[in-house]
Amino acid sequence: MPTRKPSNFNDSKKSSVRSRKSDEKPTSKSRPNTKDAKAPLRKSGPQKEAPSFAKKKDAPAKSTTKPGVKADPKSGALPFKRAPLKKAKPPRPVGQAPAPIDRPEAEKDTVRLNKFLAHAGVAARRKADLIIEQGMVSVNGLVVREMGYRVKPEDIIRYKDKVIKQKTNFVYILLNKPSGYITTTTDDRERRTVMEFVADATKERVYPVGRLDRQTTGLLLLTNDGDLAQQLSHPSHKVEKVYQVLLDRPLTPKDEEAIRNGLKLEDGIATVDDLAFIKASNRAELGIVIHIGRNRIVRRIFEHLGYTVEKLDRTVYAGLTKRLLPRGKYRLLNENEISFLKRRSYK
Repeated sequence: MPTRKPSNFNDSKKSSVRSRKSDEKPTSKSRPNTKDAKAPLRKSGPQKEAPSFAKKKDAPAKSTTKPGVKADPKSGALPFKRAPLKKAKPPRPVGQAPAPIDRPEAEKDTVRLNKFLAHAGVAARRKADLIIEQGMVSVNGLVVREMGYRVKPEDIIRYKDKVIKQKTNFVYILLNKPSGYITTTTDDRERRTVMEFVADATKERVYPVGRLDRQTTGLLLLTNDGDLAQQLSHPSHKVEKVYQVLLDRPLTPKDEEAIRNGLKLEDGIATVDDLAFIKASNRAELGIVIHIGRNRIVRRIFEHLGYTVEKLDRTVYAGLTKRLLPRGKYRLLNENEISFLKRRSYK
């Protein structure tokens, strides 16, 4: 038969376990009691009382006055007053125009000379003031150095011995010409012209500046400003033109050197400003920069060396590019572009 354990067996076992746990030392793995670590140790003996802090309502009020400024002891008012508010102007009735400026009768149809020069494209207004101050502008044969001088529509203004005309309704159109159209206003043989693309651009009569042959594509400027057209077309102004050329075969290094040195054609030496290949691996496609404006000059340069120009595209003309201008489309030049072209012509 199994033996029966005494009743006090469990109690003695529990007491022995408690004594063993009390004898064990804490190891590094055991987590310390953070609450007991933060609590300050109390010393034996009489304890001092903690200082009593003043409540917010008992704290002295903060001073709102600037240092050095004393208020009136009787009224408490400060020795300065707030600046009075400005009275707002009464609103103008809706639909009522402002009162016209009373100008002398002689000044109503006049314009300041520096503004006139800026609108004509000679220079910006600040630079126009310097030009006037240096005595480079004459009005009706007399040199004018006075700032703010006003000119009339009938006055004759000269700059560098050139007559500068009053600005009229000039129109400047940039066209990306497609192939198969001739550069002229009319054609007796009823061939298609570039005027078909700008028929709805303006009511003014415009005409092309320079020429592009029938198969050549790219930038073409059209305007009714005869003076600017003549100056851009004249060789003395050296208007830069950039063409992209596609040849029937690769250009040899010998022929490249001959083109750079200048070829002698039937109408004189054909000088090239620069020549570069679109890709180094393809010598049949290149870009060429020229300023001469002779008829079919780019095609004749390569034909003189026995090449056939399969494609010819003008990508830059007088600093204007065909960026964001699709083939067969046009756009009007902005004021900055017009002023840039005119400044070139007065150099």
